[in-house]
Amino acid sequence: MPVEVSSVLPGTQASPRSLRNPGPSRRQVLTGGATGALAVLLAASGCSRKADGPRLLTIPREDMGTFTRNFNPFTTNSAPMTGQAIYEPLLIVNPLSGEITPWLAESWAMSDDAASLTFHLRPGVTWSDGRPLVAKDVVTTFAVHRAVAGGYDYLNSVTANSATAVTLIFTRPNSVALQELGSQLIAPDHVWSAISEPAKYPNPAPIATGPFTKVTSFQTQSFDLMPNPTYWGSNHQGDDASASGDDPTGTPSTGHTADHTSLPGIRMLAFAGNDSANLAAVSGDVDWAPQYMADIQTAYIDKDPDHRHYWFPGADSTIQWTLNTTKAPYNDVAFRKALSQAIDRKTICATGMSGYAQPADPTGLGEGFRAWKDPAVAALPLCTFDKAAAAAALDAAGYRLGADSKRHGLDGKPLALTIQVGSTSSDWLSVARIIVQNLADIGISATVDSPDWTEVTAALETGTFETAVCWSSLGATPYTYYEATMSTQKVKPIGTHALENYHRFGDEQATALLGQLAATTDQARQIEICHQIQQRYADQLPVIPLFPGPVWGAYTDEHFTGWPSQDNPYASLSTRAATTVLVLNSLRPRA
Repeated sequence: MPVEVSSVLPGTQASPRSLRNPGPSRRQVLTGGATGALAVLLAASGCSRKADGPRLLTIPREDMGTFTRNFNPFTTNSAPMTGQAIYEPLLIVNPLSGEITPWLAESWAMSDDAASLTFHLRPGVTWSDGRPLVAKDVVTTFAVHRAVAGGYDYLNSVTANSATAVTLIFTRPNSVALQELGSQLIAPDHVWSAISEPAKYPNPAPIATGPFTKVTSFQTQSFDLMPNPTYWGSNHQGDDASASGDDPTGTPSTGHTADHTSLPGIRMLAFAGNDSANLAAVSGDVDWAPQYMADIQTAYIDKDPDHRHYWFPGADSTIQWTLNTTKAPYNDVAFRKALSQAIDRKTICATGMSGYAQPADPTGLGEGFRAWKDPAVAALPLCTFDKAAAAAALDAAGYRLGADSKRHGLDGKPLALTIQVGSTSSDWLSVARIIVQNLADIGISATVDSPDWTEVTAALETGTFETAVCWSSLGATPYTYYEATMSTQKVKPIGTHALENYHRFGDEQATALLGQLAATTDQARQIEICHQIQQRYADQLPVIPLFPGPVWGAYTDEHFTGWPSQDNPYASLSTRAATTVLVLNSLRPRA
């Protein structure tokens, strides 16, 4: 595809801002029982403690029963590790601390008017075929991404100033765009400019900058990623890292010689649920287990307490009770606030989430946004369990108890709510059942509907649901969360596909404040405006926040050391976040 490269002067240097990295929010959970297929899978993949050669870092994917050889960084159906080990972004944000790590870009500059952003590429980075990383690669990347996936509606142009500098011009001031733009995976121009239909290209033998780019031993339930011999980062390997890694047919690797101080490679295993994935972790057949375990201390840690560890920081997106505000009574803010006070979040977190989560507060923000929170808003009683207050609020709003001891809507009909949750999410199902009991205590009937997650997601995205326990958008700053929950620009009509703002709520005042936040580069002013947005959020309560989502992560250091932890939180233990590459550059085989 043709790419225009022009000269644009860089903006004024700005200091890196406190940022966060988005992460996944939906996952399947443990339902119990070992499966006989596990032994077959492990044998077929060659996963064994006694396998020939160095042990590969072995990781399960608990929501994919089979793999497809698709390493296209521009599509959502790519194989695991495409965006974590193969392709890399311009910058990486720690979701726990907000710290930013320059990656393919060594620095950047935001203009004073927040209308443009210039990235300066790291010198000495090459693609896995030996060609240098240049600004034209970034230009082509954004062109392909916008053609395939859309988005970046605020981006007017992307131009190369030189071989190592690229400037992005905005259609409107956007000081909070740095993380979204910087997190884009960068692909080589000399490959993707020649692809006529990039959305359909499976990219079976990727050329990339990441630490593990050679795909070997590919099977439907397992594959290996071997080192990139030209890698610029700290996981250095020799040129003989793989004898057959560039073979797109899936020919098994014939072995490699690796630097003993670096990771020799990654082995991915496919599982159709957490039950078998957790069994593999318990059995010691995987090193990294980034999935939910109902009783992880007993089921996993106690089997080998000297080597096994877990860490579930509340740094994922806010888990919330999402109400379809296009329908009554959910379009009534008084009703939404009463429901929020009726919910026992302490029991939800202790019982439904096995103590792995903490109750949300009326800001809707998680642990990573402490510096942005308004203490006055956080202290409001909106998220405090108070049955009497909830009942009084419902009475005052006209939702009174009838002779049948059931509350009735403003139309006089008994209230009957439905809460949707995917059938495989046992933790969220427990959460929904607690909410049902809480509502019963104040005279509201509710039931849990638990179809397949595919059906739940389709209903959310088209706006054809009633209520659901689900995830929220997550970004580097609170801007992303509040834009997705309250911006009028994010509201889609019922029946129109939406990837956020499933509840279909927009507020003009919040939208104006979000525009002010994006228009300033002064962080003190950003926080001040953010406090005003939080107050508006509490006033309108567009969704009902339940708890900040934990980032699941367990591991054994029997074979590899250097893991992130609560004492060394340089990254989360997610294998689906941008910070995964930080872990891959930090882990080392145990001597």
